[in-house]
Amino acid sequence: MPVTKDTVIERLKTVNGPDFTSNIVDLGMVSEIFIADGKVFFSITVPAARAQEMEPLRAAAERVVKAIPGVAGAVVALTAEKKGGGMEAPVPARPAPRPAPPAAPAAPRPVPHAPASQSHGKRGVPGIEAIIAVASGKGGVGKSTTAVNIALGLAANGLRVGVLDADIYGPSMPRLLNIHGRPQTVDGKILKPMENYGLKVMSMGFLVDEETPMIWRGPMVMSALTQMLREVEWGRLDVLVVDMPPGTGDAQLTMAQQVPLAGAVIVSTPQDLALIDARKGLNMFKKVDVPLLGIVENMSYFIAPDTGKRYDIFGHGGARREAERLGVTFLGEVPLEMGIRESSDAGTPVVVSKPDGAEAKIYRDIAGKVWDRVNEERGAAAAAVPSIVFE
Repeated sequence: MPVTKDTVIERLKTVNGPDFTSNIVDLGMVSEIFIADGKVFFSITVPAARAQEMEPLRAAAERVVKAIPGVAGAVVALTAEKKGGGMEAPVPARPAPRPAPPAAPAAPRPVPHAPASQSHGKRGVPGIEAIIAVASGKGGVGKSTTAVNIALGLAANGLRVGVLDADIYGPSMPRLLNIHGRPQTVDGKILKPMENYGLKVMSMGFLVDEETPMIWRGPMVMSALTQMLREVEWGRLDVLVVDMPPGTGDAQLTMAQQVPLAGAVIVSTPQDLALIDARKGLNMFKKVDVPLLGIVENMSYFIAPDTGKRYDIFGHGGARREAERLGVTFLGEVPLEMGIRESSDAGTPVVVSKPDGAEAKIYRDIAGKVWDRVNEERGAAAAAVPSIVFE
């Protein structure tokens, strides 16, 4: 029997709300419930002041839903975006803390200026040495095609590579990498990534049908991204390439703030309108101390196959000039070429379908520059590691 919303609601009524006043359904804390391919998605509204202490409640709701026969998994997020369910009462006063004992002598402490990922407390993913974000300020610039070919270029250069398709609303990796089916689980909890062309891959496109619309609020998106990043058996990887959602919204910002990114690659087309949006992406990563690995100019030029004449359809060199202006590495120009589009649609990206072709060489060169920049940033971070000062 397929899982229904009514069944989920009945189970959620067994979960007590805060302070055991009633269940989370009757308190109005449960959002609209979305079910796709046996996976259940919903959020729980909690007061912002008590969000941290509500994690056991979220876990309990997830647990009871996963126990329903026919449920393949559950994504449950906490949100404080709106009031409701009688949750507006002030937080109960806590007893005053006891006086602290006399402070012990100060221990040796490191000098400031720790690497950003440490100073902001970002938690890494076991087994993954570096995480790279491929982003764009807007959609339609070929970000996903660039991301997958960079990943394949890194693999062609001898690295162990994974790809996380973080574009929840428009996942592209199942089609780009010609991967079908559903991921298996380890002990019913951890997902095993799908694989093709030597890449380990995880995408929301493996969990729901291609035509299923994902109509979610920000907290549900972040919960799904967190599970696809941290609840997957990635194994040992030199690098995980994250195909970020286009734009600079809440999902992108939170991903940049919470994941220890080794750096970000920005994809843009040459025209001024695209570069305006690319600047927004660059500035977002700067604000959260994510290193900028460089800019790729996609659809940079067109070579007519019959005459060999070059046409700068969208202009040319805008991304290079922008990189120079901002002091960011220019990673390369990718032409507007029919073969790139056809191979991507067929699920055989040019780096694997035409490895000796000119376009594959461009992507491998870009991948090499990206990895060089990652190592440069690692070296800079290592140089900034605090030394122990004894006084």
